[in-house]
Amino acid sequence: MADRAAIITGASSGIGLALARMLGAEGHGLTVNGRRPEKLDAAVEELRALGYEVEAVAGSVADEEVVRRVVAAHRERYGRLDVLCNNAGVGMGQPIGELSTKYLDIQLGTNVRSMALFYREALDLLTAAGAEHRNALVVNTSSASGKRGEAWLSVYSATKHAVVGFTEAMNKELGKLGIKSCALCPAFVDTPMTDFLGDAVSSEQMIQTSDVADMVRPLLRLSPGCTVPEIQFDQTGFHFADAL
Repeated sequence: MADRAAIITGASSGIGLALARMLGAEGHGLTVNGRRPEKLDAAVEELRALGYEVEAVAGSVADEEVVRRVVAAHRERYGRLDVLCNNAGVGMGQPIGELSTKYLDIQLGTNVRSMALFYREALDLLTAAGAEHRNALVVNTSSASGKRGEAWLSVYSATKHAVVGFTEAMNKELGKLGIKSCALCPAFVDTPMTDFLGDAVSSEQMIQTSDVADMVRPLLRLSPGCTVPEIQFDQTGFHFADAL
């Protein structure tokens, strides 16, 4: 059994899978979640081939019962939680006059509601880890558009602003328990979520998922008195709005 353990949502690909690889390499037992079972199965196979201990729970984290199942499965398997990565997210661009209520609710449920629910359901485990080593960590994936609103991505931008604000609130509320929260705010990352850009931005111009994971890794080693509330990732010589 691993000495430390982590939950990663949205771990089938992209940033979530990169975080899972990094945390596995750092000796964490992993519970991974993804919406599509077939994609999650492929990710689990890769992680286990690397020698990592992995539990998997498929389903949309917009569903409260799925959140509960992820935390319950993790609790039963590992009995502890040192790192929680609220990474699952979805972006659906629309002009405000054509806004779909369905798309609105999906983004609010996945990007904001699930984050709060995971804190609630896992709080006892995080509190125990914080009491043990004063460095329990919650990583919340926001976006560059969580720092500046973007036309067409108005709802996505609003949800990602909410991630930044909620992270700040959690540091104020839970920091005394040794639970630290960090919001990740990357511009375009080379993942399936940026496929909508087509040829507007090349893969070489984008931030790599390994860049994000490599910046999270040092957070695992911070002293108890140090919290990094936010990490921003900009693209070299490129502005986020240029491609929108």
